[in-house]
Amino acid sequence: MSKKQKEKTAISINDKEFNIEDMTSEQQAMINHINDLDRKIAQSQFNLDQLIFGKNAFVNSLSQSLET
Repeated sequence: MSKKQKEKTAISINDKEFNIEDMTSEQQAMINHINDLDRKIAQSQFNLDQLIFGKNAFVNSLSQSLET
């Protein structure tokens, strides 16, 4: 493949395929925002899972200490 025939990055939006390189800079920026928000949502979910687990551990520990 020559330098001019670079492989394009395809994404699927609403069951349609689009090439990122064919999008406007504004559309590409929106894709970047969506990707960043997906990462932040996943990180927030991970943190929430840890917080819930930690809270449950303290509740269980308190319950056990009150039973003795």
